[in-house]
Amino acid sequence: MQAHHIVIVSDEMDIHCMLRDFLSQHEFRVSSADGGKTLRQIVCREPVDLVVLDIELPGEDGLSLARYLREHTSVGIVTLTVAEAALDRIVSLEAGADDCLARPVDLRELLARVKAVLRRLGSNGCSVSMSSSSRRAVKFGDYELDLTAHRLVSEDGKEIDLTSMEFLLLKTFAENPDRVLNRDELSELAYDRQWSPFDRSLDIRISRLRRKIERNPSKPQVIRTVRGVGYRFSAAA
Repeated sequence: MQAHHIVIVSDEMDIHCMLRDFLSQHEFRVSSADGGKTLRQIVCREPVDLVVLDIELPGEDGLSLARYLREHTSVGIVTLTVAEAALDRIVSLEAGADDCLARPVDLRELLARVKAVLRRLGSNGCSVSMSSSSRRAVKFGDYELDLTAHRLVSEDGKEIDLTSMEFLLLKTFAENPDRVLNRDELSELAYDRQWSPFDRSLDIRISRLRRKIERNPSKPQVIRTVRGVGYRFSAAA
């Protein structure tokens, strides 16, 4: 099996060397970029499965690059932020990152997060289409979620961009219609990990999904909040 290709984006040489050596030891193919120009050249030149992106970059910052990657590619994105900058972690998730880690980085945790994102994206980092006979889809509102091809399509045939984490969350809702799910259950079912009361990433992703699928995101009808409990998905909305 071909090794996953990971690009490390940072202007700090010590981070490059540490992450490159560690990930290479775990059988990843690793490239380095010191900023947006080099990253774009690599992405345009060859397939990339995942980008480890330092938010603190001179010139074009990591948040801008995360938005660019999410808009133009389907790569996994793991951002690195300074430990005390909780706002940076929230904003990076809103920019399209699949996961976020605080610096200094625990290498074992980074490896686990990278592998988890790659699993969610599929064995080759891309959605795999199957025959129409095995296709599974859920219709709701003005959209259809293709669970087989990992695609969200509107009634007029336009594909709606979803991050891998957003897709998994929407898939979990679609497979549990009209069931009230609390944050613990959503995190366990969608991401196979426990939810922390201090982790706002789940609510941020739900907010992003609402902006994409609700006719009026301020008065959601598809993903409803059940006050004090959790959320409920209504396919009939």
